[in-house]
Amino acid sequence: MNDLEKFQPITTFIFDVDGVLTNSQLLVQEDGSLLRSMNVRDGYAIKRAIEQGYKVAIITGGKSEGVVSRLENLGVVNLYYGIKDKVAAYREFMYLYEDEITFENVLFMGDDMVDLQVMKLVGLPACPNDACPEILGISQYVSHAKGGYGAARDVIERVLKLHGKWMPSDTDDGDGLPTSV
Repeated sequence: MNDLEKFQPITTFIFDVDGVLTNSQLLVQEDGSLLRSMNVRDGYAIKRAIEQGYKVAIITGGKSEGVVSRLENLGVVNLYYGIKDKVAAYREFMYLYEDEITFENVLFMGDDMVDLQVMKLVGLPACPNDACPEILGISQYVSHAKGGYGAARDVIERVLKLHGKWMPSDTDDGDGLPTSV
């Protein structure tokens, strides 16, 4: 199976946050609060996918209100954060959409051991190129990008281009781009 065939059935993207939407770095402030950096191009792709009718979910162990706010502003409604059991969260998500998607339709992008079991349950397990060796070993697609540097954009753009939904159309308002990324 070539790369394009792997992406054909995908209608749903699920992402981990730290190490996928961020670069795995945490800046610890004096008060103990943590800062993360997220890629604006990943944000554009997430928003574009949602606007084009794809489902996007987040399953993360993190509890950052800033990250939640950022993802909500992009239009993500299926946010599972502070999660200890990612498999249970994945199953809950799949139950919500049982009449619309099957495991073959799901791409999950993770980067570390906590993502391993979920990645075994989806149609297309994917990872950034700086994921841990075990995740690299089970991924059917390894992005050319590192986590936090466009890995999410990479997989979303591939799917939307394959389905003819990446480029703005004449029916999009304005320049066809999502308004706030």
